[in-house]
Amino acid sequence: MNVKKAVGKIHLWLGLASGLVVFIVAVTGCLYAFKTEIEDLTQSYRYVPTEARPVLSPSQMQAIAHQLLPGKSLHSVTYRTGGRAAILSYYHYEPTYYYLAYVNPYSGKVLHVQDMSHDFFYQVLQGHYYLWLPPAIGQPIVASSTLIFVVLLLSGMVLWWPKNRAARKQRFSVKWQASWKRRNYDLHNVLGFYVTSVLLLLAFTGLVWGFQWFARSVYWLTSGGESQVAYYEPTSIIPKQPVAPGAPVVDRLWYQTTIHTPMAETVEVHYPETATSSIAISTNPDASTFWKGDHRYYDQYTLKEIPVKHLYNRFDETLTIADKIARLNYDVHVGAILGLPGKIIAFLASLIAASLPVTGFLIWWGRRHKKAKRTLLTKKSVQLKAFPNVLVQR
Repeated sequence: MNVKKAVGKIHLWLGLASGLVVFIVAVTGCLYAFKTEIEDLTQSYRYVPTEARPVLSPSQMQAIAHQLLPGKSLHSVTYRTGGRAAILSYYHYEPTYYYLAYVNPYSGKVLHVQDMSHDFFYQVLQGHYYLWLPPAIGQPIVASSTLIFVVLLLSGMVLWWPKNRAARKQRFSVKWQASWKRRNYDLHNVLGFYVTSVLLLLAFTGLVWGFQWFARSVYWLTSGGESQVAYYEPTSIIPKQPVAPGAPVVDRLWYQTTIHTPMAETVEVHYPETATSSIAISTNPDASTFWKGDHRYYDQYTLKEIPVKHLYNRFDETLTIADKIARLNYDVHVGAILGLPGKIIAFLASLIAASLPVTGFLIWWGRRHKKAKRTLLTKKSVQLKAFPNVLVQR
C-alpha cells in the first residue's frame, strides 16, 4: 500500500505538471486524425475530370510554377491518379515560406494557391508539434510531456489495479447512477484503462520524433545493434564537358518512372535546387499511407541512379526490417496503417487522452476541497468542546 501511495503521488504531480500540454497535444491530434478526409470533402479544387490525353510533364509544370509565384523556390510536383489535381510545392527555410498550388494536370489551369502558414490543419500541426511556440522551445516541451504521459499511463495502471476480486467489477464500468464525482472518477479510471495500450503506442511513436536518442534506441533494438543512417541528399557531379541538348532530364526520368511503375497512385518529382543537387522521384502504390514509398535519386547530368543508405531509399528486398518499422512510424501514429477504422481508433483514443487531464484535475480538486472542508469541521468540533457556552450564545 505504501508503494501504491507513492505511485499515486507521482501520478498526481506529474499529471498536474504536464496536464495542459497533454490536453493541447491530444486535442490537436483529434483534429488532425481526419485531415485528409475533411480536406477531400471541403476542397473541390483537389479534383479534376479525367481526360483521355497525357498530363503535362514536370518541366511544363515548372514553367507554370515560375510564372505563378516568381521568385519562390519550387520544391516538387506531385501527380495523383483518380481524377486528382497535380500539386506544386514551394518551400524555403530562410526566409520561411510554404505554398501549395493545385493545377489541372491536363490543361495547366491553376485551380487554387494556398499559403500554408494560414492553413487550418498546418496550424493544428504546429500546435501538436510545438504548442505554437518557436520550435526550439515548443518541441522539447512537447517531447518531455509525452515522456511524462507514458509514465502517467503506466502509473495509472498500477493505481487502477483492483485490490481484490470484489473490487474488480467496478474497475471495468462507469457507475452512471452515482454522484457526478463518482462518475468523473470512473470516467478517468475506466476510460483510461481501455485506451492505455493504444495511447502507449501513440506516445511511443510520437517520442520517435520527440527525442533523437529514443529514435536511435528503437532502431538499434529493431536492427539488432545497428545505427540508423541519417538522411542526406546525394549529389550530382558537374561534368567537365557541356551536356548534349535534349529533352529536359526531369521529364525523361519522370517518363521512365511512370513506365516502370504503372500501378503507382502517386508520383512525386523533386526538382534539383542547385547545380550539384540530385533529382529525387518518389512513387507510392497506396496514397493513403507513406511507408511503402519508393524513393530514388538520380544524377541530373548522367541520369544514373545514385544509391543511398538512409531510410528513404528503394522499397524493395534490400529494405531492412528496422527500416520498415521506422517507415511505419507515421502511419501507425495517425492510425492510417489500418485505414479508416485505424483513424477512428486514433481519434477516440486522443479524445479520451484529452479528457484525462480534465477528469484527473477534477478528482484532485474535489479531494482537496473535501479535505479542507473536513479540516474546518474538525476545528469547529474542537471549539465546541472547549467553549460550548460561548459558541452557543453567539
